[in-house]
Amino acid sequence: MTIADNVVPGPRPTYDCTKCPAYCCSYDRIIVEKEDLKRLAKHHGIDVETARRRFTKVKEGEQVLRHQKDSIYGSICMFLDLKTRGCTIYHARPGVCHEYPDKRRCGYYDFLQWERRHQQDPEFIPLQKG
Repeated sequence: MTIADNVVPGPRPTYDCTKCPAYCCSYDRIIVEKEDLKRLAKHHGIDVETARRRFTKVKEGEQVLRHQKDSIYGSICMFLDLKTRGCTIYHARPGVCHEYPDKRRCGYYDFLQWERRHQQDPEFIPLQKG
């Protein structure tokens, strides 16, 4: 018997990220820790300092991922593919992205599903007003 044999899986999530326009990637503060920077640097074949300068900025005293313009949210993580709405660095993404959402449910996904039912449109995306 191995340790893996004793692992009891937790409850399955009630959300499906592939059906969301990447709301969590629109957060202003996607925090990047030292280990995250190392992973990003390795993924891109560059040194850590270059990765820090190229991919992050300091916001309110925290190292965070840079953003790019987005037609849905106005601004979104620089590593989001704007056409597929998928992460281009999925295996090298920051720890905070690995952990999100840290619950069985995602509030935004629940809201999105409700809106799509209400609008009778399975592709409906509430656009940010700005």
